Amino acid sequence: MEFIFSKSNKACAAQLTSKDLRYLLGKIGGERLAARTEPSVGWAVENRTSLPRAPVHRRWEKEVTTDMSDQMFTSPSRYVQGIDLLERAAQYVRPLGSTPLIIADEIVWDIAGARLQESLRGDELQATKEIFGGEASMNEIKRIAEKVEEAGNDVIIGLGGGKTIDTARAVADHAKLPVAIFPTAVSADAPTARVSVIYTDEGVFDSYLFYEKNPELVAVDTRVIANAPVRTMRSGIGDALATCVEARAVNRANSRRMDDTARPTLAGLALAEMCEETLFAYAHQALRDNEAHIVSRALENICEANTLLSGLGFENGGLAAVHAIHNGFTALDGDIHHMTHGEKVAFGIAVQLMLEGADEAEADRYIGFMQSVGLPTTLEEIHLQDASEEDLRRIAELACSEGETMKQMPGEITPTDVVEAIKAADLYARGLQERLAK
Repeated sequence: MEFIFSKSNKACAAQLTSKDLRYLLGKIGGERLAARTEPSVGWAVENRTSLPRAPVHRRWEKEVTTDMSDQMFTSPSRYVQGIDLLERAAQYVRPLGSTPLIIADEIVWDIAGARLQESLRGDELQATKEIFGGEASMNEIKRIAEKVEEAGNDVIIGLGGGKTIDTARAVADHAKLPVAIFPTAVSADAPTARVSVIYTDEGVFDSYLFYEKNPELVAVDTRVIANAPVRTMRSGIGDALATCVEARAVNRANSRRMDDTARPTLAGLALAEMCEETLFAYAHQALRDNEAHIVSRALENICEANTLLSGLGFENGGLAAVHAIHNGFTALDGDIHHMTHGEKVAFGIAVQLMLEGADEAEADRYIGFMQSVGLPTTLEEIHLQDASEEDLRRIAELACSEGETMKQMPGEITPTDVVEAIKAADLYARGLQERLAK
């Protein structure tokens, strides 16, 4: 596994050896993890929100499983992050192929697609384009895959957000080609993963599609990110914040990775913890810099947290209730579908905290942080203030359906539990808003 972080035309690369990994684990939680104590909940947020730190707890000890299946750690072959990376894209794409197909929607094409194509062609790569239809559905995947077969492309580039990236991965897998991911926003942790979230043509969650390998390349141009809407970074912070919350639950339950093939590693949990620490330390500053279109160190750190740390953390640490709740929202129609993935995930964090029985200090810390960065924490803020009991039941039943990640939670979670937790999360968040306003 190779990580490259570059600024301008300067870059440094290093191979992560077993010695390095042991050092990394020691630095970001070795003794804590070895003793199987509660993971750190991050750097202090008191200076920003005046909220107390959560005490250390151990819950559900009696409910853990005895699963002794293999442990597994997976990652992209190469991660690259730097300013104006699109201008140097060819040096990272060329080892993968000479006739790349760039998949991007119309908006992203105007923002970065034409620039990327020109850069690749300037370095003698015969890059072509295909406009993404907007939904990561099997029909869209099949349509583009047929275009690839006709054109004879030898590498797929996914340029854009989550659904574009998921589609590019699926097309590459179908065509048995390498895939390079160029996210244009750090709004979710999808870029590094070997999974696609598949929806129906109408936008309802359908299934997860797992692959044998992660992307060959993930490349993040931090200038593109700095010029992206602030809402996208804020959404990514919501998605990334869920990483440690869910990985911690999976670890307590001795459950499996989200692909259900193996148990998570300590490395996955350690990266999830580091992701959380980075968010609490730099999120507020990075959002201000994003608004001013400044590529600061804080912005670079949040780019890495939202993309690399969160991506490796969720895939190798596991998913639990948060993302199951997010997928449950797709059972409803209406304005909630105008919310981003990370915004819906943010509310899911509050729901999982209620399912876990989080004490006030812990709930205040997470929910207060989300409120401080502008993430939704109430039903009204995700446009479900008028949701009926039947609506909540539909969300809960889908969240608890077979194949969902709710099963990775300690103990058995029922749809009734989820309905009550949704109500409790909304009530708690509204109460916290009132307390902080005094």
